[in-house]
Amino acid sequence: MAKDKKVEQITDMETDFAQWYTDVCKKAELIDYSGVKGMFIYRPYGYAIWENIQRILDAMFKEKGHENLYMPMLIPESLLQKEKDHVEGFAPECAWVTVGGQDKLEERLCIRPTSETLFCEHFRYIIHSWRDLPKLYNQWCSVLRWEKTSRPFLRHREFLWQEGHTMHASQEEAMRETEQQLDVYADFCENYLAMPVVRGQKTDKEKFSGAERTYAIECMMHDRKALQAGTSHYFGDGFSRAFDIHYTDKNNQQSFPFQTSWGLSTRLIGGIIMTHGDNNGLVLPPRVAPTQLVVIPVAMHKEGVLDAARAVANRLKDAGIRVKIDESEQSPGWKFAEHEMKGVPLRLELGPKDIEQAQCVLVRRDSGEKRFVALDELETLVPQLLEAVQQGLFDKAKKNLTDNTFPAQSLEEAKRLQEENGGFIKTMWCGEEACELRMKEEAGMSSRCMPFAQEHLGEHCAICGKPAKKMIYWGVAY
Repeated sequence: MAKDKKVEQITDMETDFAQWYTDVCKKAELIDYSGVKGMFIYRPYGYAIWENIQRILDAMFKEKGHENLYMPMLIPESLLQKEKDHVEGFAPECAWVTVGGQDKLEERLCIRPTSETLFCEHFRYIIHSWRDLPKLYNQWCSVLRWEKTSRPFLRHREFLWQEGHTMHASQEEAMRETEQQLDVYADFCENYLAMPVVRGQKTDKEKFSGAERTYAIECMMHDRKALQAGTSHYFGDGFSRAFDIHYTDKNNQQSFPFQTSWGLSTRLIGGIIMTHGDNNGLVLPPRVAPTQLVVIPVAMHKEGVLDAARAVANRLKDAGIRVKIDESEQSPGWKFAEHEMKGVPLRLELGPKDIEQAQCVLVRRDSGEKRFVALDELETLVPQLLEAVQQGLFDKAKKNLTDNTFPAQSLEEAKRLQEENGGFIKTMWCGEEACELRMKEEAGMSSRCMPFAQEHLGEHCAICGKPAKKMIYWGVAY
């Protein structure tokens, strides 16, 4: 990470992390505010990051056999009411359409907060036989949840996401799908966003409305708070029964299919910012960066410099690198700071003396490391450096996660560790909601997940002292 601060408009993260985050979102031209509270404008640079996330994930979904479709954005109130737990969970966040044109509607229409009910209605009409299963669907869309407070990328009233919805003939197959898609999310976060994750199951209190089980990946941000980065839900046959979705199985018996749902949203962009950013701005993992390398011509008014810079840029584009050349009239120093703020992984500087010596300067955004490189070696060295940046970001984030995860044997110790260090606190837990609520009330931490990688930290619940059933992670979350 570059040590000397170069962008005065960005608040130091050590002074005010929340303001630093907002400054980066604005100054790096990722997002802007609209005239409606909680509804943001995704600016081209921010949307380009989402397009790369979407492109990569879409390919991963399709490799697993999923197909994309698109559902309507409006849900009739009578349809939403069919699954009691589901509608109760979303009721406080629903926005309603009551007038069409100049006419009052006979039935209120909910602007989708999620699409389970729409998919169930569709499944009811297309699933009749065991030959119709499985149904592996995914939707890229926006949803609307009337949040009371909002923050760029992290909590919008309208946000972009994908939501997968699948139907299966057996509980075992549906469970495999639920776990498989959580693994897809974890793989994507770690290998593309350089964000290490903790995989685990949510408590009953924190599971998705209407689900039997919810699995999640939890990430740790630079300020040692938690971010839930993706969730995968197993519904069993509860929605199928509520919506009367049934089919004839191989034994010619009427059966209800088993359902899953899984989703991941633009809050991942907030996760990238808070995991990798520094006081000079954004730091982007190369695999999702809209621009992987920016070419800065130095003294470009001199003969041959701009032509040489364009030639280098074209060569790297031909090698599959996402390249931008900055031909603006700003000074080189201004350009250096601007593209650092935007998190471009590599900067290539090329001036008259470099051209004479058939070399250039390559600068890493993550570490600030500079090196002279022969021009004829660029096609080999640039991909290697991009991989080094990607791995370096992951290793740094992994160290932050490891160094700031602490075991505790009591509620008092958990509270003290959180107050002194932040991070994840792991304890044994009896499984009772009363203890979960007590941890929130007295230590300010919510349950994050019961990790798949269980550890035996003792025999008793750290909160009440009763026999423990699970090891659980606690934390302060976004």
